[in-house]
Amino acid sequence: MERSHQENMERMRKVLLQYKLAELKQMEAGCAIKAAAAAASSEAASSPQPENRSMSRHVVSVGDPEKKYARWKRIGSGGFGTVYKAVNAATGQAVAVKQLNLQHQGCEEVLKEILVMRENKNPNIVTYFESYLVNEAVLLVLEYMDGGSLADVVSMRRMVAGHIATVCRECLQGLAFLHANQVIHRDIKSDNILLGRDGSVKLADFGLCALLSPEQRKRRSMVGTPCWMAPEVVRGEPYGPKVDTWSLGIVGIEMAKGEAPYIRETSDRANYLIAKRGVPNLHNLRLAPGLCEFLGCCLQMDVDRRGSAKELLQHPFLQSAEPLLSLF
Repeated sequence: MERSHQENMERMRKVLLQYKLAELKQMEAGCAIKAAAAAASSEAASSPQPENRSMSRHVVSVGDPEKKYARWKRIGSGGFGTVYKAVNAATGQAVAVKQLNLQHQGCEEVLKEILVMRENKNPNIVTYFESYLVNEAVLLVLEYMDGGSLADVVSMRRMVAGHIATVCRECLQGLAFLHANQVIHRDIKSDNILLGRDGSVKLADFGLCALLSPEQRKRRSMVGTPCWMAPEVVRGEPYGPKVDTWSLGIVGIEMAKGEAPYIRETSDRANYLIAKRGVPNLHNLRLAPGLCEFLGCCLQMDVDRRGSAKELLQHPFLQSAEPLLSLF
């Protein structure tokens, strides 16, 4: 199984490299995704190909998404683009359609997001279905989470410890899976944690994720959202998967207190405080004892003392988890 994972990751890296080369050669459009779309259309018009054909021919689907999906409704927007709710006209299944503008986001980043979501299926990760290229935008068709984002809940109420434990447990399961597959999310926050009215919790938005490899076990890019970034990221130091567990600790404070530490500061001031202090004294936040201890394990300034996702799944606090159904 480990060998299969390594082969999949190596294949993903090769595909990203192929697209990067294609992007350089695509003088008119300047985007490798368009080359992949053209290849997909050409393939659809030609005779059947062997099943082991290049992954580059399967990044985008052929056809008109507005014919396959009906009843489009805008449900959100942000720096990444716009999100719509739609319904599969044939099956009646609700989906979320994330529209990414290629003029604002690099082709390589969009390709990485698609490939990472497609290759890493897990009950705690939003399911990716397919993609379309429409003019200068890529449409990602994703699982629709009818409970909205965790940020929506946090904006309306303070969550009890049992609910916080459930969200943390489910997120850690998703993170442990990603980290075992050498993927760092790098943008864990309440906006990127989606809920289902059936009590499900799933990680979303892989636009800033990073792939690790035996040759590159650490990253240095200052990537993420201010106030949720780990101290080592803010300082420009090499970092690994534990930046995600720090960010989850900040989400824990969000759930308990309604907002992240330093959220009312400027980005520069927040980064300074994170780099020097980490987070305010947890005991002064008047958190439940078990939650305070758990967050202390997530929010260690010393990375070696900070818990990994796998280790934190064994923390006693998570045993207090309660169903989320009463949140809706």
